[in-house]
Amino acid sequence: MLFDTHCHINDSAYDTDRPDVLARAAEAGVGLMLCPATDMATSQACIDLANGHDGVYAAVGIHPELAATATPDDAAKLRQWVRGEQKVVAIGEVGLDYHWPEPERDVQQAVFIDMVKLAVELDVPIIIHDREAHGDTLDILRQYGKGIRGVFHCYSGSLEMTAELLRMGFYFGFDGPLTYPNSKRARRVAENLPLDRILIETDSPYLTPQAHRGQRNEPAYVRYVAEELAALRGIRAEEAVRITAENGRRLFNL
Repeated sequence: MLFDTHCHINDSAYDTDRPDVLARAAEAGVGLMLCPATDMATSQACIDLANGHDGVYAAVGIHPELAATATPDDAAKLRQWVRGEQKVVAIGEVGLDYHWPEPERDVQQAVFIDMVKLAVELDVPIIIHDREAHGDTLDILRQYGKGIRGVFHCYSGSLEMTAELLRMGFYFGFDGPLTYPNSKRARRVAENLPLDRILIETDSPYLTPQAHRGQRNEPAYVRYVAEELAALRGIRAEEAVRITAENGRRLFNL
């Protein structure tokens, strides 16, 4: 059974054919999916999707690109969802993104700190988005994330950063870029990580694997990530599927 641990199946890209997308995922052997939010509205949308479909779970939180939309009341609502909604299993997708000039870095950092504190308080995993912000992301986790667990989504860090995150107990999510011929860093990290710390994702509708590059991504395509991981590690694809699903179930307590 495949576990797509990061797929935005609430996205408007699926508004015209979402049932077909979910059916194709099931046909491809995807038995579990985790829908991460990007703001308060998508948090509710992910919860609704999860509650309406077996095998679908939700994460709630505020993405760094939307940090400027955060309000003082959000933490209380997120806390309520985590405590009250059985299928909410993580805080995410949260973190830092310095690729664009907005939102300002101090705004992103303040929201991320709140999300880290919330994950620690509620003892749930955190799903981290870290784009061109490795140093500050690590600094915040060191200062506010004692005892935290979670995954670095679409991991892009160095081997040195990987070593520190391993010591902290984090998992590492790999997506379609693992299948791209020029993704040397991601492939090198995936080759060297302990197998019990690897998750596979699609980040649907984004980051489509090489076999369908240029098209809309969807959870059914997570099998390409599993197959690439298996090839890199010299194991059977079935073994990569089993191990990564077990890892996801362990992290998200499913």
